[in-house]
Amino acid sequence: MHTRTALVIGGGIGGPVAAMALRQAGIEATVYEAHDSTADGVGGALSIAPNGLNALGVIGADDVVRRIGTPITAMAMRSWSGKQLGEFGSPPGLPPMQLVWRADLYRALYDEATRRGIRTEHGKRVVDVTDTGAAVTAHFADGTRATADILVGADGIRSTVRALIDPAAPQPRYAGLLGFGARADDTGLPSTGGTMYMIFGKRAFFGYQIMADGSGGWFANLPRRQPMTVAEAKSVGTDEWLRVLRETFAADRGPALDILRRTDPADLLVTGPLEDIPTVPTWHKGRVVLIGDAAHAPSASSGQGASLAIESGAQLARCLRDLPHPAAFVAYEQLRRARVERIIRMAARTNSDKAAGPVARVLRDLLMPVLMKLLAKPEKMAWQFDHRIDWNAPVAVQQPVPAPA
Repeated sequence: MHTRTALVIGGGIGGPVAAMALRQAGIEATVYEAHDSTADGVGGALSIAPNGLNALGVIGADDVVRRIGTPITAMAMRSWSGKQLGEFGSPPGLPPMQLVWRADLYRALYDEATRRGIRTEHGKRVVDVTDTGAAVTAHFADGTRATADILVGADGIRSTVRALIDPAAPQPRYAGLLGFGARADDTGLPSTGGTMYMIFGKRAFFGYQIMADGSGGWFANLPRRQPMTVAEAKSVGTDEWLRVLRETFAADRGPALDILRRTDPADLLVTGPLEDIPTVPTWHKGRVVLIGDAAHAPSASSGQGASLAIESGAQLARCLRDLPHPAAFVAYEQLRRARVERIIRMAARTNSDKAAGPVARVLRDLLMPVLMKLLAKPEKMAWQFDHRIDWNAPVAVQQPVPAPA
């Protein structure tokens, strides 16, 4: 066995999954989370794509998501006027996407990792990493430290670990959009029958799905030229943001305005700026490696952020099972980089459509139905959704990946 112990920095979505995958590979992993308490109640809606479910299936955790998720059988895109722009679902033979709330997903994965004997230590904000060549040590803000064979940075888009292994690492890029959302116990609307509607509005983007009992969830992406931090956006207040959102969607011929009118300000989630990082040149150094948004951060428009983090955690563990860590890290990056950066580029194009101005909006609404007929076909989307990790296949040594220019 080449690697026996691992420190996993970050207890969000990718961290617990990576720890479970490492445990399955025979590597003892402990999760270290910066915050003093669990993240219950934090975050908006997200989707787990079929490829994410397949990756969870590799470690026997796919049912964890199915128990808390709502199937999305199709995604229908409409313009502000109600015109159908396109529709697509999961390719045949694949499980449907699952609509989950981040807080529920976090709790379910946290509990499953705990059930499997994986320890999570809270209040452990990493401030430095030392690599002796024989082991790696994480130094925490509270003065404590922990040592293991490898360290996995799963600490998100503003990763401290990323900056420690590469001080010149890129920072998140603002996509020109602010995110909002809410659960709704009573939307006053009929069920969408498993379809999530995505409306490219006259001034902003709105997505929603209604369940059989009239409950549902929605999210909105509001174009804004000047970026705001999450804290700055929250300081505006939910009453004011709901007023802005109602005004923004007032001219659209969809249900957005009615749903917003029924949203209690106390239920509004201000998720903040949509951001991405087009490429991270350095994924690993010595005994330290990055996964999830620390290594490859698509914007929320991809619908793939959590799924890609799950894939990377499973793939990294598989590589470490079969190879010493230097070769394992190279193989992991070789298996992952091209795929994740392609998805990041696709999401960036979607953000441009969401933030389209008056002229671009007209062109978008004219061209999107044609493009959807050409591109939203099962065979065209299979590369993204039908991605599978063959856990039982041995990992071969790969050539090093050239750093992006």
